[in-house]
Order: sequence, then C-alpha cells, then structure tokens
Amino acid sequence: MKRIGCLSDTHGYLNDKLFGFFSSCDEIWHAGDIGSVDVAHKLEAFRPLKAVYGNIDGPDIRGRFPLHMRFEVEGTDVWITHIGGFPGRYDPGVKPLIYEKPPKLFICGHSHILRVMNDKKLKLLHINPGAAGRSGIHNVSTAVRFVLDNGDIKDLEVLEMEMHS
Repeated sequence: MKRIGCLSDTHGYLNDKLFGFFSSCDEIWHAGDIGSVDVAHKLEAFRPLKAVYGNIDGPDIRGRFPLHMRFEVEGTDVWITHIGGFPGRYDPGVKPLIYEKPPKLFICGHSHILRVMNDKKLKLLHINPGAAGRSGIHNVSTAVRFVLDNGDIKDLEVLEMEMHS
C-alpha cells in the first residue's frame, strides 16, 4: 500500500498547508508547471518526488524531469503528464497511445480544473489535481491524496486552499 500526494501547477509557489495534507503520504507526484527548482527541492526534501515538466517550466526543470512518466506501483499502471486532456477530450499528444495502451491511472494538470473521472471505455481513472499554486484562472487552489493498494485506487481526498496574493 502506498499513500500518494498529487498536485500540479504550483507555478513556483507552495502553500504551507500542502505539507500537513501530505504528511501521511509516502510519495508526492507533481503533474507539471512546477515553476521553480526551489519548489522541486522543497518537495524532494519532504517526500520522494515523481514529477513531469509543464509548458511554463524552463530548461532547469526540463533538464531534471521528463515530459511523460509511466511506471507501475502497487499493481497500478500510472501515466503522468502535464497536458493530457480528460476522458472524451484527450489531448492529441497523448490520444493515440492512451487508446492503444491505456494506463489504469492517468494524471495530468494544465487546465487548473480539479477533475476526477472514470473513463469507462478505456477502464481508467483520470485525475487532474487542479492547481496548487496561486497563478492562473482558478479561485481556489487544490491538491489530492489517495491510496494505491494492490491494484485498487481508493480513499481519494481533496484539499482546497484559499488563494493568497
């Protein structure tokens, strides 16, 4: 069993509430637009970090993290990318492969919109943790945590944080 903390679109800002919310997690997964190496360092110092780069990330982040990350953990095939779309509207950059070889868990960011959706056709769970930072169109910052246990994805919880200027 692994407890996962998942966030995206920090854009160089980490709300202190994230560390309390992720305190029970074994790993942190970041779905891109990290925004600064400092954010990555703080997350890595807190818990093991798996991350991908996003469209706003510069060469310092792109040199450390991949565009796509696909791996298996706790019997679950996971794919993390930044721009991925969602069930029924997958991004053209991922659409061919997601239909050819769908993961069980597909995580992306970019939209700043919290979404947790089952794709019944592809038999996968899509998670977009929304935006944990304070830059963008969102009015509330969000992050999620969940448990992976022998192929099951369960106990998903959402953290909502007020925006600070």
